[in-house]
Amino acid sequence: MADNPYFATIENPRLRVELQPQWHTASLRYFARESAFARMISAATGLNVPTELRAAHDADDAKEAVTLLAWRNPTETILVTRDAGLLDSLQTSAASLDDGCLIDQTSGLLVLRAHGPAVVDLLARKGGHGAMPAIGESRRARFAESAVLFVKVRADELLLIVDRIYAPHLMASIRVSAADL
Repeated sequence: MADNPYFATIENPRLRVELQPQWHTASLRYFARESAFARMISAATGLNVPTELRAAHDADDAKEAVTLLAWRNPTETILVTRDAGLLDSLQTSAASLDDGCLIDQTSGLLVLRAHGPAVVDLLARKGGHGAMPAIGESRRARFAESAVLFVKVRADELLLIVDRIYAPHLMASIRVSAADL
């Protein structure tokens, strides 16, 4: 994927958008946030399954997140982690539970990281003024005519989680907009 010109880092003095190929992704599907499945996820990750429009992560001012949980809808949370072993462990544990499931989306979802002062302008242009989540929130919106899950990890960091099939279009659209931001 690194050879694909669509995924080349986009950078100008006010914006940097880059593919995060080291992230593994999974869809956590459950019937209730207070379930054996949700407790297993919390115990394994050290993070609570987020409430509506929220995200939970292990980042702080000194380090980037290794694991992140982002609310997608009332019965689904997206797991993003750099720890492939964690994903394997969660899949094994989830197999014995009947109130939730884990679907490995590493081949289906891509994570882009955007930072810089022009991120707000980019989101307003391509996603509308209401697309930008607050710090600690996740928000799903149309962005360049594609469904994207935005996660605001901290003031200077925004993750864009997108279906792999739409990622080339998304990056091309960002590239065009970045030229005049």
